Amino acid sequence: MKIFVDCDAMPRPLKKVLCTVAEREEIKTIFAAAVKPRIEESDFIQSVGVGNDFDGADNWIVEHVESSDLVITADIQFADRAIAKGAAVLNTKGEFFTPENIKDAMAMRKLMDELRVSGEIVGGPAPFSDKMRIQFINALNRCIQKKK
Repeated sequence: MKIFVDCDAMPRPLKKVLCTVAEREEIKTIFAAAVKPRIEESDFIQSVGVGNDFDGADNWIVEHVESSDLVITADIQFADRAIAKGAAVLNTKGEFFTPENIKDAMAMRKLMDELRVSGEIVGGPAPFSDKMRIQFINALNRCIQKKK
């Protein structure tokens, strides 16, 4: 198992959590972004800059991910592509995207975009919270234990 992290919009506290888990569990964890993330690398932590192509990090991860791997992303459309490759996908709120729920998540994303464009909804998502960090850590630990 490897962990691939879509690092372009990853909250900083989760980067720290993922580095700690990578070292503790000795799991190869790759952080991919347009510009190589500034993360201290080790035997288990790698960072990759993939260039400024639109969806470049997503494309790079999809090329390298395998069915035994875990992908961390907040991008629902990218999550759908990773699921199609057979990978487990965890979002930054500590929720798993699955083949059963990804289409509903994509439909909800589209609806919310339409409501924002029409002015029905203003503002974006709630700021990243300590509660979200804890939910993420719990979900990540459950996934790792299950894969062992």
